[in-house]
Amino acid sequence: MKTMTLEELKSYDGSEEDKPIYIAYNNNVYDLTDSPLFINGIHFEHYAGSDLTEFLDEAPHGEEMLEEYEIVAKLAG
Repeated sequence: MKTMTLEELKSYDGSEEDKPIYIAYNNNVYDLTDSPLFINGIHFEHYAGSDLTEFLDEAPHGEEMLEEYEIVAKLAG
């Protein structure tokens, strides 16, 4: 599986219309391009192109919401 650095992940923030929207969680990089929750790369105060692992504990949902999205890479340490 492909690996991606945090710096590379930042470029998938939803700011470019022709580029997918990615977030990282627990060292997995997810493609959330088709998520209705990440409009223009923003979901409430959370931004695409970043590692949201520490924020999921505070969310009103668990990691199960990510199960429907494809893991496209592993986050490089």
